[in-house]
This record gives sequence, C-alpha cells and structure tokens, in this order.
Amino acid sequence: MADWLEHTVQIQVEVPIELAWHLWSDIEQMPRWMKWIDSVQILEENRELSKWKLASGAFQFSWLSRIVKVVPQQIIQWESVNGLPNRGAVRFYDRHGSSIVKLTVAYAIPGILGPVMDNLFLGQIVESTLQADLERYRDYALNLHAQSTDE
Repeated sequence: MADWLEHTVQIQVEVPIELAWHLWSDIEQMPRWMKWIDSVQILEENRELSKWKLASGAFQFSWLSRIVKVVPQQIIQWESVNGLPNRGAVRFYDRHGSSIVKLTVAYAIPGILGPVMDNLFLGQIVESTLQADLERYRDYALNLHAQSTDE
C-alpha cells in the first residue's frame, strides 16, 4: 500500500496564454526548465503516451505517462501507467496578456514512509524544486516572448 503525496505551485508569467500553453504542451521540451526531468519522449502519434526519465544525483526513475485530459489553454492532466507512480495537472489561467500557470503533482511512496518523509524533508524539497522549475519556465517563456516581439 502506498501513500500519495501532493504538491501545488503556481506562477504568473507575463506572456499571452497562447504562448504559455504552447510551451507546456510541447512536453519533450520540459527538461529545459524542469530540473529533475532528464528526458521526455513521445511514443504515440496522438501524443497521449510518453516515456519520462527523472534523474537527480545518484538516483534515476522512469515511467510511462498517459495524458488523460486536455482542454486547450486550460488544463493538461496526466497519470503514469507504469514505473514511478505519479499523476497531476497543469492549469492555465488567462489574465489578458499574462498567464497564471498552476502545477499540481502527486506521487506514491510506500505507506509507512509517506508521512515521515513528507514531514521531514521530501515535501519541502519537492515543492521548492517545482517552484524553481516554474520560475525557469517563466524565464524561458519571457525570453521567447521577447525574441518574438523584437522581430
């Protein structure tokens, strides 16, 4: 039996919702801003199934993930189908010229370890890493937006 731990972070990005959505929906680009994601590979033409590899220091995990819900410019929701158990969603909120991006990630860890690890260190590490990922995403989006408006 496993416990699920969940973390939610969000950020405001001063780019139009179309750009915020476009960048995130191209999941193979996520290693550009997600520190622990080493690679993402699309496995199906319809882009629903993908292979993910997480690496940090001495540990590595991989899993297959399936997109379970997409509402353009609003939500992308996923769940793992094997490997590291995880699920989550990224939501987009249009603020007329800027966007709010809200990321929720949940992952399973063995039952008795869940509360201990979350309270001691794992939860804080994961949440601060996800927030830093969103900050890198914001910087990446702002840079692309600036390049497109300079042209």
